[in-house]
Amino acid sequence: MKETSPLNLYKFLPQTNCGDCGEQTCMAFAAGLIARIRKIEECKPLFDEKNQKKYGKKLDQLKTVIAPEVALVYVGAGDQQLKVGGEDVMYRHQMTFFNKPPFAYDVTDAMSEADLVERVKLIDTWKKFYIGNWETVEMVAVRSVTGDASKFAACVKKVMENTEKPLILCSFDPKVLKAGLEVSAAKRPLIYAATKENWKEVAQLAFDYKVPVTLSAPFDLDGLKGMAQTFAEMGIKDLVLDPGTAPNGEKLQESLQNFIKLRRAAVEEGQKDFNYPVIALPINAWLTTKDPVRGAYWESVLAATFVIRGADIMIRHSMEPHSVMPDMHLRFNIYTDPRTPVQVKPGLYKVGNPTDDSPVFLTTNFALTYYTVESDLGSNNIDSYLLAVNTDGIGVQAAVAGGQITPSKIKDAFAEAGMDFEKTSHKSFILPGMAAKFSGELDDLYGYKVKALVGPEDSGRIPGWMEKQWPPKK
Repeated sequence: MKETSPLNLYKFLPQTNCGDCGEQTCMAFAAGLIARIRKIEECKPLFDEKNQKKYGKKLDQLKTVIAPEVALVYVGAGDQQLKVGGEDVMYRHQMTFFNKPPFAYDVTDAMSEADLVERVKLIDTWKKFYIGNWETVEMVAVRSVTGDASKFAACVKKVMENTEKPLILCSFDPKVLKAGLEVSAAKRPLIYAATKENWKEVAQLAFDYKVPVTLSAPFDLDGLKGMAQTFAEMGIKDLVLDPGTAPNGEKLQESLQNFIKLRRAAVEEGQKDFNYPVIALPINAWLTTKDPVRGAYWESVLAATFVIRGADIMIRHSMEPHSVMPDMHLRFNIYTDPRTPVQVKPGLYKVGNPTDDSPVFLTTNFALTYYTVESDLGSNNIDSYLLAVNTDGIGVQAAVAGGQITPSKIKDAFAEAGMDFEKTSHKSFILPGMAAKFSGELDDLYGYKVKALVGPEDSGRIPGWMEKQWPPKK
């Protein structure tokens, strides 16, 4: 969707301000469509059969205008279904990226049943808490290395018995892919891949089983475009493009350039016959080495590079923390809205097992600040209460300077959180050092019945501060 002005979308809406969508005005609904917090179906007058003559043309135009520049492909089914692609910009700072590229970790049909189940369970349960969110592995890529259709089908079936995560079925043999689809089609897996040699048979599979399909033409964008046009003419439009992922050397540079060209063709040039999500294969790093440490390291480097260069989905191998976690963190940071700070819900939280004698700390609801303070308290076994004041996700220093946090807001935040200082033995709370100037005014607001103590500027110094300043002198 190249349109970023609510005013320009407003002309396609009923302009009645009926409020049925949950917004007070059609202009607000238009802004919600741009931010993707509203769906076009929520505008009931546009979809009312009685209004088809009046709004039918507007609805068709609106659907065209708000369609993402990179096509959106759904992989999987039910609660685990994933959105792949659906981006509108080349660079994050232009607006934001919406759908982070799923990481699919591989298993093969040559693995023993015990090893297969163990790895699938590892993929299924892997998670890491990072700045208020649980980062997880999203997919399983089932690779055929035996070439045996029956073994592949059995492998796919066993994977499905141990996870609900969406699948990628990987083989260049249509017979093998068909065997896998016969047991998994209801889960709507992505099949990998149609090539110049097998495209007719794979196209038929995608059409018959109604599943998304990857088109692979390494280092041949013209050939890739031709395949995409052919599949679209056949009515198969849930496509993912594989332009080739070289693990090193000059071909790696060509790979990166091709990813950029594909995103530019979709976003800036508006090539609607070539605007599909793109798959990267960091797993190819293992083609260059047998050293597990080097392989895991280089795979992580490739994954990070292609996250930045516009890959919409990836197939990986190493589940080692030193390989997975850096890319999880990078992906999280790239795929957060730069216009909106990452926040936690404002309120009063417990750290450890606080009692009426435990200290009460204060910070803002900027996620990075909050979890830093919480970690410093928890890792030092300081049982305490921690109030996150709503500053719209702005850190302490900027919030103090900008007025997002004030003495009156602090008092109101404690009241809304239900904090009763009369029940505490110390009748006090601890301000961040950067908000020290509020201490006097807070004393006045509380009538000196509650004491605002000034803590350190750096939460890492809280343990030393506690040794000297806690409990407070009466």
